[in-house]
Amino acid sequence: MKYIIKFNGYLNRFLAFFSGIAVLIFTGIAAGNMLLRIVYVPINGSYELIGFFGAVATGLALGYTQIRKDHIIVTIFSDRYPKKVTPFLDGLNYVVNTFFFTLVAWQTFKWGLKIEKTGELSETLKIIFHPFVYCLALGFAALALTLFIDLLRLFYKEKKV
Repeated sequence: MKYIIKFNGYLNRFLAFFSGIAVLIFTGIAAGNMLLRIVYVPINGSYELIGFFGAVATGLALGYTQIRKDHIIVTIFSDRYPKKVTPFLDGLNYVVNTFFFTLVAWQTFKWGLKIEKTGELSETLKIIFHPFVYCLALGFAALALTLFIDLLRLFYKEKKV
């Protein structure tokens, strides 16, 4: 169990690194666009590129954020449940979300294959954008793996890595 937890940690830190690079890229594009708008002309297709890199940054960081439990958790109702019910509800949550995000990853990947096969290009810049879709599918798959590991942790009371 500890090996799969370590693998998941390394995988999601690796993806989070590239998520950070995507943030730096779209921040640079946005800043450059604002500066060039004042000095000369704005960067053509900057909104499109910022959207692509924003999607990549968000998608690749999902698993790492789940490992750290940094997502917003609304506990207004669950705080009032008995402590014995909480593990059951957590397990149900992990099962449903693992299934959901596995399905989302698969459908996103299939969408990327369709875009690649048809040769669809982006609207403004006319560039291929299926690699961005594949990155998003990878992020959803990493989130599904992390949720599945969280489910396994309910049964194996091991320390977090």
